[in-house]
Amino acid sequence: MAWDQIEPTAPHLSYLVLSTFLIIYALFSLFIRNRLHIAEPPLATLAGIILGPRAAGVVTPAEWGLGDNVIQEITRVVVGVQCFAIGAELPKKYFRQHWKSVAVLIGPVMAYSWLICGLFIYLLFNCSFETALVISACLTPTDPVLASSVLGNSVFSERIPRHIKNMLSAESGCNDGTSFPFLYIGLSILQRSTFTGTLKKWFLITILWQCVFGTFLGVVIGRAANWLLKFSNRRQLIAPPTYLVFYLLLAIFCIGVASTLGIDDFLVAFAAGASFAHDGWFSAKTAESSLGNVVDLLLNSTMFVYFGASIPWSSFESADSESRLAGLTTARLFVLLLLVLAFRRIPVVLALKPLMSDLRTWREALFAGHFGPMGVGALFLAIEARAQLETGTSIPLPYLPLPGKLPERNQRALEMVWPVICFVVLGSIIVHGLSTLAISVWSHFARTEGERAPLIGAERDGFGGMIHDGSSDEDDM
Repeated sequence: MAWDQIEPTAPHLSYLVLSTFLIIYALFSLFIRNRLHIAEPPLATLAGIILGPRAAGVVTPAEWGLGDNVIQEITRVVVGVQCFAIGAELPKKYFRQHWKSVAVLIGPVMAYSWLICGLFIYLLFNCSFETALVISACLTPTDPVLASSVLGNSVFSERIPRHIKNMLSAESGCNDGTSFPFLYIGLSILQRSTFTGTLKKWFLITILWQCVFGTFLGVVIGRAANWLLKFSNRRQLIAPPTYLVFYLLLAIFCIGVASTLGIDDFLVAFAAGASFAHDGWFSAKTAESSLGNVVDLLLNSTMFVYFGASIPWSSFESADSESRLAGLTTARLFVLLLLVLAFRRIPVVLALKPLMSDLRTWREALFAGHFGPMGVGALFLAIEARAQLETGTSIPLPYLPLPGKLPERNQRALEMVWPVICFVVLGSIIVHGLSTLAISVWSHFARTEGERAPLIGAERDGFGGMIHDGSSDEDDM
């Protein structure tokens, strides 16, 4: 019988429905991005929720045996490739002129974000401050995947001054890597290491080996790849279409080298991308390509569909006072989300605006403070934290160990970190992903009626209160 040949297994259905979603999105992508001002992540996440175990039950990662170890590797590749892409797409020699602004964002701004989010978590939930610091470290970086979807390849992004887009892109590319020191110092405090031992391990392993050496290695890889590609091109040993394949394989190579050596994957990838494209030669060669769009559509959108299907909804609903998750309720998670969105970045970026020359007006500072989305990078850091608490290494167990197998302080952190991070990431995807629409509608109605372009997709003038290239507008909010 023909019916006997039908094999609607979970993976087979997933290939079908995932490709169907991406095909439908691709057919209307220009309309969605440029006319409706909606980025891919909210739509992909919604598709994952609808297709996931909460609704249709077609995409069910947990039932396929895809545990923390698989999530870790998927997020590692997605974030690593995006970090490499951001580094490669920055203007040539960008950091020579703009390093101070980026340094403030990945230094004082991240430190403030880590501490203030930790304070909110400690006050809202039944946990120690050390546990709160571990969880908050996962929320400190600006996600390069979400930032790319908001700031690139759309009419909305064309209305943002180039110096703001470049600064936020540079920050998102390198601060996933620079968040590791915050995570590991929180883990050391939680595990009751001695002060001397904590400081020694943190400085030698996390700072010098993972971050400093990782950055140096990334620069070496990028420069060597740049030389090799030019060498091959001069001797006509490589076909032009292969440039983009080389680019993608180099990003994955960086991730493989870093993960094998136990150094910072994302700093290696970002430094390699920036070094690889430092002279602008590769960008000029591939100016007409659309690799960024391909990566966004295939890799990033697939990741958000997977995330939507993996959201631990049951962990958001624990209201039993006797539960180990006492206090981890939906209402408190909503309060945390609102506090994080309002106070994680905006106050400190406004306060430190005078130290960042790339923020020329107060409205630019407000925009930069708001656009610090939390996404795939936070998910990776959450799994990294769980791995360190479970095994003392970067290799996690597939599933959460049973109560009693680990010290109480480790068990409590393990039970909290994934639900809290998933909830905040879901909120960030919705808020930051739809901010483009909200800001576009607001700027439309802020104009007098005679000056308005049609509401949907026709407004292309730069946002007011920002200094645009070639503009003498000094209005700073």
